[in-house]
Amino acid sequence: MLVKTTLAAGAALLTTLVSAHGNVTFPPARLPGAATIAACGQEAVNALLADATAPIENIPAVGCDRFLCKGVQFEDNLNGVQIFAAGEIVNFQVILPIPHEGPANVSVVDTATNLVIGRPLISFGTYADERLAVLPRNNTDFNVTIPDTIGEQCAEAGACVLQWFWFGTGAKQSYESCIDFVIVPS
Repeated sequence: MLVKTTLAAGAALLTTLVSAHGNVTFPPARLPGAATIAACGQEAVNALLADATAPIENIPAVGCDRFLCKGVQFEDNLNGVQIFAAGEIVNFQVILPIPHEGPANVSVVDTATNLVIGRPLISFGTYADERLAVLPRNNTDFNVTIPDTIGEQCAEAGACVLQWFWFGTGAKQSYESCIDFVIVPS
């Protein structure tokens, strides 16, 4: 009986690890709650809670745009809004348990249109290359500078997010984390 239990536990752990891919751990990214349940459904929230690092394509969102912050709603993150000044350097920390080579970037996104404002704050042509024995440190620990060209667009909480976006080209999977923020005068 111990062998069956151990095998079952090992299989469950392997399933969890295999489904994990990548997520921003700092600054704090949006997390789902009641507003996300109302917008996207309980099944989508269950998927997000089961594996926050899973690709967007694994989220069974119905009625919401899963390609805008994985469908996670601003109203669930009112207490997580970061305050930045133009020109401020912001450190990002990312976990990448299962790398998939492909492009990645961090951009300021207008949440009303789901469009990038200006140019990406950082771009990687090759990111999370699974062929490397060790990933470059800048894949999991890097800085971006808050642009001074945004003006008033991001002065109101919920209007903009810092969006980390990565596409694994071989896996054909998309990963995303959103950080709510406002820009205050420097």
